[in-house]
Amino acid sequence: MFTKPAENLRPTSEVVAVEAAIAKSIDYCRANDWAGHDPYDALNSPVFRIAPFLDRRIPRLVFTQALKRSPIDFRRILQIPKVQNPKGLALFLSAFLTLERVNPGSHQADVRYMIDRLKALRSPGEDYWCWGYSFPWQTRTIIVPSGTPNLVCTTFVANSLLDAFEERGDSQCLEMATSAASYILDKLYWTDDSAVGFSYPLPSLRSHVHNANLLAAALLCRVYTHTKNEKLLPPALQVARYSASKQNQDGSWFYGEAPSQKWIDNFHTGYNLGALQQIGKYANTRDFDSAVSRGFEFYRKHFFREDGSVRYFHDRDYPIDVHCVAQSIITLLGFNDEGGVHLQVAQSVLRWALAHMWDNKGFFYYRKQRTYTDRTSYMRWSQAWMLLAMAMLCETSKCLGASRPSRGLAEVAHD
Repeated sequence: MFTKPAENLRPTSEVVAVEAAIAKSIDYCRANDWAGHDPYDALNSPVFRIAPFLDRRIPRLVFTQALKRSPIDFRRILQIPKVQNPKGLALFLSAFLTLERVNPGSHQADVRYMIDRLKALRSPGEDYWCWGYSFPWQTRTIIVPSGTPNLVCTTFVANSLLDAFEERGDSQCLEMATSAASYILDKLYWTDDSAVGFSYPLPSLRSHVHNANLLAAALLCRVYTHTKNEKLLPPALQVARYSASKQNQDGSWFYGEAPSQKWIDNFHTGYNLGALQQIGKYANTRDFDSAVSRGFEFYRKHFFREDGSVRYFHDRDYPIDVHCVAQSIITLLGFNDEGGVHLQVAQSVLRWALAHMWDNKGFFYYRKQRTYTDRTSYMRWSQAWMLLAMAMLCETSKCLGASRPSRGLAEVAHD
């Protein structure tokens, strides 16, 4: 229940804690060359080459889920390499651009590095600029090969490139993002008599996944503001209206419309709300205001606990997932109000995470279950998301001073 925010970080402690966490997180990620493991990277193990009889749908699915859920990380034993992930790099790019606004000149080299790596990691053999994950992943029905472009990865990369264009005027970043929008419109847009959407995770699948629909629609609207390409808006708004119409009466959304997709979770709901806000902004429409208002009311009532922790699912306290922590901060900041209540709650969420999910080596843990903490470090899922969330919180609260002295994070996290 989202009521009175938990005790807020005192201003000085908040500043020092966030500064220290950002600095240590960047040092940790840079030392690992921005590469790492992922909750879904099990199929990068050479075991599937050594034992090809395992390379089938059920073993792949079981292997992926077992490794993802295991409280012990066996990736070193399984020889799963640490790799750079385009979505993770996109999140880092947006984070560094945000930190540049707070402290100009502080991360110019990091911004350029991320852009260069995103250029290098585009999906091979495609006429468009588009991106996929750095591992093959098995869904319930199909396998998606490593590097195969997908809607969600492509939208996050394209949005980070638009961030770079808007901050730096880099025309090549706009060209790449525009090409990504064309990929989504030309390859992924579909319609029939009863529904409309964007295919995910493969062009051949006419899926009804609402966060994918809304993320793609928001990207098309954002690209439209820069290119004035009239082909982009009608399908974007058509798809957005379809997914908005599937909002439940209480303001929530199921993940998708398939029988196996009837769950409600934190970060996909956050995606939906942020995307609908962007669609309204970039398409200059108030059509989605009611859906956003009802959705945020559901979000703040069901995903936040009074101690500052956040729920993954709307109807249970565990697991507490670091991706949900980051998305909760980002979503709250998108709804910042005049009284600053949402900012205070975002600060409380970060304070809880620093006290319970932070390792002083410079990374955030993956998950807390009721009886144990999974301390695995994931570069995309955990570190990139949390760096972006902390950067946005710094920008909103104006807490990052170029000359402010720092104390150790462990000293302030429990103040």
